[in-house]
Amino acid sequence: MKEKINLMELAGKYSDEDKARELLENLRWPEGPICPHCESNEAYKLTPKSGSKTRKGLYKCKKCRKQFTVTVNTIFEGSHIPINKWLIAIHLFCSSKKGISAHQIHRMLGITYKSAWFMFHRIRYAIKQTSLNEKMKGIIEADETYVGGKGKGKRGRGSEKKTPVFSLVQRDGKVKSQPVKNVTGKNLKSIIKENVDKNSVIMTDDFRSYAGLKKDYADHKVINHSKKEYVKGDVHTNTAENYFSLLKRGINGTFHHVSKHHLHRYCNEFDFRYNNRKVDDGMRTAILISKIGGKRLTYN
Repeated sequence: MKEKINLMELAGKYSDEDKARELLENLRWPEGPICPHCESNEAYKLTPKSGSKTRKGLYKCKKCRKQFTVTVNTIFEGSHIPINKWLIAIHLFCSSKKGISAHQIHRMLGITYKSAWFMFHRIRYAIKQTSLNEKMKGIIEADETYVGGKGKGKRGRGSEKKTPVFSLVQRDGKVKSQPVKNVTGKNLKSIIKENVDKNSVIMTDDFRSYAGLKKDYADHKVINHSKKEYVKGDVHTNTAENYFSLLKRGINGTFHHVSKHHLHRYCNEFDFRYNNRKVDDGMRTAILISKIGGKRLTYN
């Protein structure tokens, strides 16, 4: 799909449901339709005839003989929201650096708040990260932050009302973030081991949970935050701190409140935009749409 996707195009040229569906087909199947049932590329489009009940956008597989549309086995399946509104929502999701709230989408697209909320969670589900296919290499910053409501007593690591979020940030590369139940050395080191190549250099602050990493990796360099030390040559965790500033500004300024139950989905969202920060909004939208297949999230 060489045509650039922008909001004006989606709102104008693709406001028609048939054209929006054709755009989705081109984005999802750039090499032609693929059957979601048997993954065969031998499928053909059924042409609605006068008086027939064949709906537009219906395909039939020559191999398994089953019918399907572009929304089958995707996050769109079972949704009554028109495809053109889905595409606009995805573009806004991809182009809003600090996120966009379901309340805003519900007002802009003229759908209910419940529908907008569920729509965005389907999108976040499409881009969820599991273990990385290829482990992070190079200089990796490991750091944790604390997200949640204000409470009396200690801040940060000592706060009872906040949820820790642990991030691994590759210098000039990708990030992988996730909420964690605790920040013990055993827990944090297991996540690092799962996602970071042993030939990498790990950068952390002087939090005791990171002690002992040097024996398992090429090197472990520490910046002493407890001594008000934040940069020492190339030793720092500022890349991770910059990512956390985006995450927190989004959660505090856009969403205002995020439950522990859904926090991992918001981490997926901010990771996705960060990991695709070097492309434009249209390409980011196309990348997200390429991930919608094989994923279905029910409201329950």
